Amino acid sequence: MSEPFLGQVEVFSFNFAPKGWTMCQGQLLSIQQNTALFALLGTTYGGNGTTNFGLPDLRSRVPVGWGQGPGLSNYDLGQKGGEEAHTLIVNEMASHNHSFMADTSAPATNNTEKASPSVVLGNTTGKQSGVANPFALTLYTSGAPGGTLDPNSIGFTGGNQGHPNIMPYLALNFCISLIGIFPTRN
Repeated sequence: MSEPFLGQVEVFSFNFAPKGWTMCQGQLLSIQQNTALFALLGTTYGGNGTTNFGLPDLRSRVPVGWGQGPGLSNYDLGQKGGEEAHTLIVNEMASHNHSFMADTSAPATNNTEKASPSVVLGNTTGKQSGVANPFALTLYTSGAPGGTLDPNSIGFTGGNQGHPNIMPYLALNFCISLIGIFPTRN
């Protein structure tokens, strides 16, 4: 590997920072001991700007290029965002309804299912008498329904918990160069 630029971030597959590098874990460094690196980073990643400055913190984060791509959101250098889990609120859901629909009209045909001589309808057990077919029952009414609907007929659902909001990942070691060539602008 040729000499890196000062402040260059690289990805390593091992679990330590090589000599001249440190892990990108948001730690604060002394400005007095790292003046050249501070000249590049400033307080973009934290720190008070008088005695210390922060390094990028890439623990549990996915890096994204700063700026704004066509049709995409703008991201400022050092900006953090996102969340691992998210609980939806009403304003985030697509418009929809949970209507309860009931038909109060009689069906076009009589459904005369055959019942046994003793049938339970409501709270009454007995036989029909005085009809042509004592075992044919009409199980609907053409009148409007009365009464109230059970409050649990349409209820809330869900546990009000966040859902995972992360893409497939592979954890690697992001490190920043503490020594190297001071980059010049074009």
